[in-house]
Amino acid sequence: MNARRTLVTAARVLTQLRSDRRTIGLMLVVPCVLIGLFAWIFDATPAFDALGASLLGVFPFVVMFIVTSVATLRERTSGTLERLLTTPMGKGDFMMGYALAFAAMAVLQAVVATAFAVYVCGLDVAGPLWQLVAVAVLDAVLGSALGLLASGFARTEFQAVQFMPAFVLPQFLLCGLIVSRDRLPDVLGRVSDVLPLSYAVDAMKSVTLDRSPGSDVAGSAGIIALWVVASLVLGSLTLRRRTA
Repeated sequence: MNARRTLVTAARVLTQLRSDRRTIGLMLVVPCVLIGLFAWIFDATPAFDALGASLLGVFPFVVMFIVTSVATLRERTSGTLERLLTTPMGKGDFMMGYALAFAAMAVLQAVVATAFAVYVCGLDVAGPLWQLVAVAVLDAVLGSALGLLASGFARTEFQAVQFMPAFVLPQFLLCGLIVSRDRLPDVLGRVSDVLPLSYAVDAMKSVTLDRSPGSDVAGSAGIIALWVVASLVLGSLTLRRRTA
């Protein structure tokens, strides 16, 4: 990989995103709307404080997965990727450039969503607020990395969206958001132990419920980071120049 080519790719993606108001709205507004709706539904109950932080990790994860997988596939179907790869740019440069661009958007998304959840919806956070933001950023980056990986297996944008149930819904069901992970059947519990969203939810719960969550958050964040790296490596290996 070449640092300059990676940064040029990231700058190009950010320039494209800046002119796409619908995509920016999807990334920044939709998580806030969903969090606000959940807070409104469970107003005057402890449910929002119990689950709000977990949703703060799940919603950006899902949104970034969809946006990244569709945007990357569009590069392939339009022929842009094939033209780029005829230059000295490699697949690793392309993947890392996209990852950096969407990581920058993930930071903005996490700050906006966290501020909305805490200061508008009144989410109670026991631990440091910066840790909540950091985990939210990491969760959004995870969604982008898995979206980049999934885009390599899709041929159309519709197929890219269809991958969401395969990549996201099983994790949503097994991450401990609906049923505590220690209450899952043994087989499902072992599956849950290797899914990245499980650790995203664990980290969020640690920050909101524990005033000194340091080691728990660090362990979960480390596993999420490993998933991000593995997804980017696999994505660069499976990336095709064009859609057949």
